[in-house]
Amino acid sequence: MNKIFFPPLSPLFVLLILFLPLMIGFFIVNVVNTAFIKLGFSPMFAFSILFLSLIGSMVNIPIKESYREVRVDYIEDFFFRSIYPRTTVEKTGIAINLGGAVIPILVSVFLILKTDVPIWKLLIGIIVVTLVCHKFARVVPGLGISIPLFIPPLVSAIVAILLSHTYAPVIAYVSGVLGVLIGADLLNLNKIENLGAVASIGGAGTFDGIFLTGIISVLLV
Repeated sequence: MNKIFFPPLSPLFVLLILFLPLMIGFFIVNVVNTAFIKLGFSPMFAFSILFLSLIGSMVNIPIKESYREVRVDYIEDFFFRSIYPRTTVEKTGIAINLGGAVIPILVSVFLILKTDVPIWKLLIGIIVVTLVCHKFARVVPGLGISIPLFIPPLVSAIVAILLSHTYAPVIAYVSGVLGVLIGADLLNLNKIENLGAVASIGGAGTFDGIFLTGIISVLLV
């Protein structure tokens, strides 16, 4: 009888496996903090935004709720088929995620109010990213809004660089966040409501397209 032999694991390899999630988490925190510091925030304030985003990713704020009756199909009994008309109540509606959407929006508003970036440049950036996001956004049943990850941040970064070298990080972040919000989510609300579930804007939390677009856009400029 053949026996399977497992070679002993190196202690260094075991430590690497144990600390790998910690290393990945530290890398993500460092990347996000770098983006916020580039926007002019202090390291402590940048870490606070990330912390609140992580905690807020578990909170969905209802915007619109409704209920609809769903008919249940027939029930088959032994040698004959009997139909029992029954209905169940299904909850549908729209919610917005605190960490994945509300906080990035508040950061965008703060940047608009606290910087001297020309409003017309911000509007151009937002409009361009909105149009691109609406073009590539697809409604996927059971998932929500799907859009290629690197298209929004790449477009917002390019537009920001073309519009202003001085205010490129601010334009990139604001146009990326609001462009995805408007183009992918708000302009597809009527389609989202037909998915038959409660759809959450920014529902993937800190890994949602709205949050990631803002961070990646700033890192690209």
